[in-house]
Amino acid sequence: MSQLDTAHRPRRPFALLGSELALVFRRRRTWATLGALALVPVLIAIAVRLTTDGSSGGPAFLGDITNNGLFVAFTALTVSIPLFLPLTVGVVSGDTVAGEASHGTIRYLLVAPTGRLRFVLVKYAGAVAFCLAATLLVVLVGAAVGAMLFPIGPVTLLSGTQVGGWSYAGRAVLLALYVTLSMLGLAAIGLFASTLTTVPVGAMAATVVLAGVSQVLDQLPQLDWLHPFLFSHRWLGFGDLLRDPISFDSFGSNAVLQLGYVAVFGALAYGRFATKDVLS
Repeated sequence: MSQLDTAHRPRRPFALLGSELALVFRRRRTWATLGALALVPVLIAIAVRLTTDGSSGGPAFLGDITNNGLFVAFTALTVSIPLFLPLTVGVVSGDTVAGEASHGTIRYLLVAPTGRLRFVLVKYAGAVAFCLAATLLVVLVGAAVGAMLFPIGPVTLLSGTQVGGWSYAGRAVLLALYVTLSMLGLAAIGLFASTLTTVPVGAMAATVVLAGVSQVLDQLPQLDWLHPFLFSHRWLGFGDLLRDPISFDSFGSNAVLQLGYVAVFGALAYGRFATKDVLS
């Protein structure tokens, strides 16, 4: 496999990363998952367009969308966080190492112990790149379809103040970065699960199930003490980015939480991979 060969070329330190990114985004499965995510804002916009005339009485977000198409991106991102994004991230991260093992290419890296840390880092970087691409895609498609089907104008923030379209676009980018950050812990869990098996589907399923379990536990009041430690606890905590002035308190808290999971499960993934026997 080409990226495995380039891992041993010291004069091209980023060749393996470039090869991994190309591998991730050339797969039909990746484009299929991205296409499914792109349908979320499209379906939301079409459903709102066909089922409401902008009058009051329906859910609040319906009125927001019909009054301003820019809200399609925000609504689609909010809808995608609990299920669709974790599902796609679980698929990609669960395939990182297990996919190589299932194709029999991982054994070429196992004979070079000095390359194992870089291999794990590059595989995780590929998963992170997918998280960023997926969230930006939802935002961009949502903004585009919203502009086509609904009027565009100043956006009323949660604090009650209004901002122009370009200012809201900057906040939409921050929302995408917040959601990408929220997926980092799950991607690290998927990477670790991927080192435990040679069957990618098993690692994918385990990662997706853990995402669901974490969200269920986060809804149980009897487990209030556990909630702050769940990687999904702050997935929807981006309200501070929609206030004036912007507060980055939730962003910082989410970063600490997610980076903690990255550190723990990244170390576990490397520890497992560093001692992995040649199985394929």
